[in-house]
Amino acid sequence: MALKRLETHHLIALSYLAQPKRAGLTMEQIATESGVSRQALYDWMKDPLFERELKKQITRNVLDRIPAVTDAMAQAAIEDRNAAAAKLLLTMTEMLTEKIDVTKTDSTTLDREELDRKLAEYQARRGV
Repeated sequence: MALKRLETHHLIALSYLAQPKRAGLTMEQIATESGVSRQALYDWMKDPLFERELKKQITRNVLDRIPAVTDAMAQAAIEDRNAAAAKLLLTMTEMLTEKIDVTKTDSTTLDREELDRKLAEYQARRGV
């Protein structure tokens, strides 16, 4: 059954699961701390609401480290002449994009007679 909202025991489990290496705890220990069974933890991890909140918490936990990671990537790109690191860094700062803008002109919209007439007028003015 899908979770409708997160309660205290969910938040306790999330606080451990969102840490690197689960804060050094086993799933059994996290379940005990949360007051539920180990199977309940595994069931929650399949639940869309719990999974979404876990990802959000992991993101919140690492946000303050992003500048240091970005700096380390820049140093690796420069010192190691690492093109992949440079590309990733430029992509994440939106200085490099995979997007290619192409504008297509429909040649059927060109009026050949009108172009010939304008060319003749231009040539007449220029004395060609």
